[in-house]
Amino acid sequence: MASSMVVPVIDVQNDTFKELWPAMVLAIKTSSFIAIDTELSGLGNRKALLAESIEDRYKAICHAARSRSILSLGIACYKKLDSKPADSYLVQVYNLTLLCSEEYMIEPQSVRFLVQHGFDFNKQYAQGVPYCKGNNKGGADNHGVSVRSLFTELLRARRPLVLHNGLIDMAFLYQCFYSHLPERLTTFTADLSEMFPAGIYDTKYASEFELRQTASYLEYAYKKCKLDNSRGVEAGGPGPHLLIEFCHYGGHMSSYVDYRVCPAVAPSPGQQEVCQRFSAFGWCPAGSECTSSHDTDLIILQDEKLGMDKKSKRKRKRDRRDKRKGGAEGGGGGAEEERKEEEDEEEEDEELRASKIAHLELDPADRPSQDGSIGDPVARTEPPPAELTGNGSCALPDDITDKATPAVAELKKESVTDDAAKAAAAAEASRKRLEGGTHRAGFDAFMTAYIFAYACALDAREDGKKQKKTEEEKDRVLPTCYNKVYLSGKAAPLHIVKSAFSKSSKAHTLKMELVWGKSLASTLLEAGPQQQKDGE
Repeated sequence: MASSMVVPVIDVQNDTFKELWPAMVLAIKTSSFIAIDTELSGLGNRKALLAESIEDRYKAICHAARSRSILSLGIACYKKLDSKPADSYLVQVYNLTLLCSEEYMIEPQSVRFLVQHGFDFNKQYAQGVPYCKGNNKGGADNHGVSVRSLFTELLRARRPLVLHNGLIDMAFLYQCFYSHLPERLTTFTADLSEMFPAGIYDTKYASEFELRQTASYLEYAYKKCKLDNSRGVEAGGPGPHLLIEFCHYGGHMSSYVDYRVCPAVAPSPGQQEVCQRFSAFGWCPAGSECTSSHDTDLIILQDEKLGMDKKSKRKRKRDRRDKRKGGAEGGGGGAEEERKEEEDEEEEDEELRASKIAHLELDPADRPSQDGSIGDPVARTEPPPAELTGNGSCALPDDITDKATPAVAELKKESVTDDAAKAAAAAEASRKRLEGGTHRAGFDAFMTAYIFAYACALDAREDGKKQKKTEEEKDRVLPTCYNKVYLSGKAAPLHIVKSAFSKSSKAHTLKMELVWGKSLASTLLEAGPQQQKDGE
């Protein structure tokens, strides 16, 4: 049976932001890729977010991003450990509570949902890290310690950016921490392609079109990947075997950590009827009053059983067909038979997805953190037992000194500590801190990154079965999902490219010079048209 996983999420507020700044910047700079998730004060008109025209959708998203704000920002940094077995990562997760310094709208629906899931608005207004939206004000983006300058550090790191159903997130990140959103979608995608040259990846797109999962909302996709990975580890097969390690936070750092339990996928005691809406999209308008089950574990196991039943039925049908042929064509169907089997499997995947009830009025976001209810992982008030945290310590550079960066230095010194007294003190500190509720953006970012890491491991294993990669694809992780963002209700994704017919915004061009310097900025700007060719 697969074991549970306990994820430490570092809670960052205004009074700890400067102290934790060096650790956050170091985690970003040394990461292999970074996942981000946000909690928002609202999304505006849901129907407009599902407009047939993508340009109209973008206008609705812009209106929401300009009039609303980011309340919480989750950052998950995954660093590949080259000295460990393949697909081993050291993970650091941060949850930043934010407070926009300007007026913004907040929707009752969003407030209700966030409060139900432990978001403490009193804490946000008292201790949220302040920030200003729109264009740079007083050089805050390039100097000092601020949320906007942290976003600048993320850009400078030039790491792959991973989101889940990320179009709305990207628009809010751009408006809140970078610059005023451009009026046209093509300008926006041109800017993004230059801001993140290592690529933008959407795990909702990857879940549907790469992993071909029956459902693609965040909790389902994460638990399905975790379950498949655990089975592979237990079976001792060729992989992928995704191995996750966390830093061991001791001493003063432990007071900032919120431990989250991810139980192993297991059948519920007593089978219940599954809520079909929740099964399809991870939310239900009835919420906790729904009489059907919202248990994601049960949904996954039922989907797997349905898939196995369909495979058995297909096998019986194929056997009957072979018997009718009387073996005249000899044993085995060769390449043609393999092709038919692959087509059957793809058709089966489509049938399973189609069996889910389509309900797109609120799916635009497929943002459980704003529009729906998903089973929230259990919040722990004590540090996890050693066997559940992984066996790795946090690898930090030796040139980080205690005086210059106390938070990082303490984390480094305490990374392998297993002292019972300190664990008890950390437990008490966590209990006091969690009285006001817990946040979700950090853990959602962790889940998003986990899906991406698993998809990358699976892609690496399947390389031998695929066509030879182009030179451009060899330099990219998960090339089939490179710069492709999921669009609700559309068969094709949004491509994040700069075409020969689109221009970058003026504000973005000036900002790039601040972020990377004129020389590198000019190189990236000139590379735009080539990126468009690569993405075709």
